[in-house]
Parts: sequence; C-alpha cells; structure tokens
Amino acid sequence: MFSELTRDRFRRFRGIRRAWWSLLILSIAFVLSLFSEFLANDKPLILRHQGKTYFPVVRFYPESNFGLPNATEADYLALNKDASFKSSGGWMLFPPVHWGPYRAHLDLEGNPPHPPSRQHWLGTDNTARDVLSRLLYGFRLCMVFALVIAILAAALGILIGGLQGYVGGWTDMLGQRFIEIWSALPFLYVVILLGAIYGRGFALLVFVVAIFEWIGLSYYLRAEFYRLKNLNYVRAARALGIPEWRIFLRHVLPNALTPVVTILPFTLIAGISTLTSLDFLGFGLQPPAPSWGELLRQGLDNLHAPWLAVTSTTALFITLMLATFVGEGVREAFDPKADARVE
Repeated sequence: MFSELTRDRFRRFRGIRRAWWSLLILSIAFVLSLFSEFLANDKPLILRHQGKTYFPVVRFYPESNFGLPNATEADYLALNKDASFKSSGGWMLFPPVHWGPYRAHLDLEGNPPHPPSRQHWLGTDNTARDVLSRLLYGFRLCMVFALVIAILAAALGILIGGLQGYVGGWTDMLGQRFIEIWSALPFLYVVILLGAIYGRGFALLVFVVAIFEWIGLSYYLRAEFYRLKNLNYVRAARALGIPEWRIFLRHVLPNALTPVVTILPFTLIAGISTLTSLDFLGFGLQPPAPSWGELLRQGLDNLHAPWLAVTSTTALFITLMLATFVGEGVREAFDPKADARVE
C-alpha cells in the first residue's frame, strides 16, 4: 500500500520518541473528548425508576416520566435529591464529572467564580459553571475546528498551488496576483464584518479562517509542482499519451504531498491559536460556547480567581507543546536530506 520510502519515513517518525508519544497523547485525548457527554454531564448515564431503565445522556425524557407535572426535560441533579424519587427505589449513575459545560451551580455560597472544591475540582467560572467540564468540551471544540481548518486549507492549497505550478504561464501569474491581493486583506476586520452581518457561528469562523490559511501552503505546492512536472517520469507519461489530469492526480500529486504532511501539524497549531485568540478578543464563538479563549478572558477580568487563568493557560500550553513536538518530528522524519543514501 505504501512505498518503501514512505515506510522508512514512518519508521523514522516512530523513532523520534518525543514526537511519537506526543501524537499518541494528543490522539487519545481527542478521542476521549469526542465522548465528552459521557465524561462530564449533568445528565446521568443510566437512570432507574419504577422498574424502567432510562439513558438521559443520549435521549430526551420529560419530567412526567418520573412523576413530575411538566413536559420539559427533567433537572436530573434536583431529581436525584427528590425524596419521592429515592423512596421509589430510583437511582442514577452520573459521569465522573456530573456538571455540564452550560450548567450553573447556583447553590454554592458566595459569588462566582468559586475556588476548586470536591464538587468542582478546578473551580467555577464567573457564572458558576464547572471549569473542568468547559475545558474538556473546549478542547474538543478547538481540535475539531483546527482539523477542519487543516483539511480545507490543504485542499485549497493543493488545488490552487498545484494548478499554478503545473500549468504555469498566465494561470500562475494571475494566481500570484490574486494571492498578493487576497493576503493583503485584514483578517480581523473580515471576521468582525462577517460576524456582524451573519453572526459569529462555528461554520462562519471555519470559513473565514480557511480562506486565509491556505495561502502559505500554496507557495510550497506551487514550487513542488514546478519541480516535479519537468522530471523524466512526467515527460515519459506525456509521451505515452496519458491525459494531463491523470498525470496531475496520479503521478505528480502523490509525490508533492511532503510539504502538506510536514506543515499539517503547524496548521493545527495555527487553528487552535486563532480560535482561542478570537474568543479572547470577543470576536469568536457566541457565548455560552465552551471556549478556552473565553476562560482566558475571564482569568484576565478576575485576577482574584487565579484558577481560571492557570487552568486554561496550562491546557493551551500543553496542547500546543504536544502539537509542536509532533510537527517537529514529522518535519524531521520527512526531511528529503534524510532520504539521501551514500553508495
């Protein structure tokens, strides 16, 4: 399935222990974050009431199912303390963190934010929401955002940069002039303008960041396609009458992906940093979305509550550090100089 050269590169990457373990830790953390609802939630995983079993974490159940008058969703934390529910033999199994990212704990003494305690291991934010729960959901949001950005940026960079380098001529010249004009647009102003018109949603932020993030990658792909299209195997393919689109996709593109692979981890870093920065400045996702940038902002506004800044900064630092280690390892493993052999 993979060439010997590709297998050698993967073996070199696995030999870089710091990068390999960083990739494993990031991957495991991301997979776990995909199941955040089962790790941090104010809805129980399993509920038993009057001989029936319910799964509130994945399904909606009205209060009337549990002997209450309303048809709205039950407040399971309050229901768990209800005397009639207990007397009927009902019980619940909550996730390890039984606070969701949007649930405010209003029964605590004093004004929020509250310091770490047995109920809230990392404390609460300025609206009494659990910090650990918001960190977990915020990590998933950052990673999904960065991955989508990386995929879209890679696709646009390959398409535009590849066409520039492979076709050349007027296509390349017009493409370069377009990139020069496009890259001169002020990114933050575009975010503010589109956010004011269409609202600050996840899809809009992905779109705006992606249409700027591909520019750097297109430069590498343009140069790589320029180099590869003049090699002997490409000329031989043309001499055999193979269509240009097939040469582009089957023979040139696979050999031009090294820059994409090496830049991808750093694109992830850029995506995480961009979302966090926009949320910190107030131009990112709309509240109450769980966001690391919003927690950082709360830490700045509440210096008397250091756990807000410490937890969010630590989470961001560790994530970016691991991603940087992965990026350095990929760049070293895919370095063309390492593929050279002295006969």
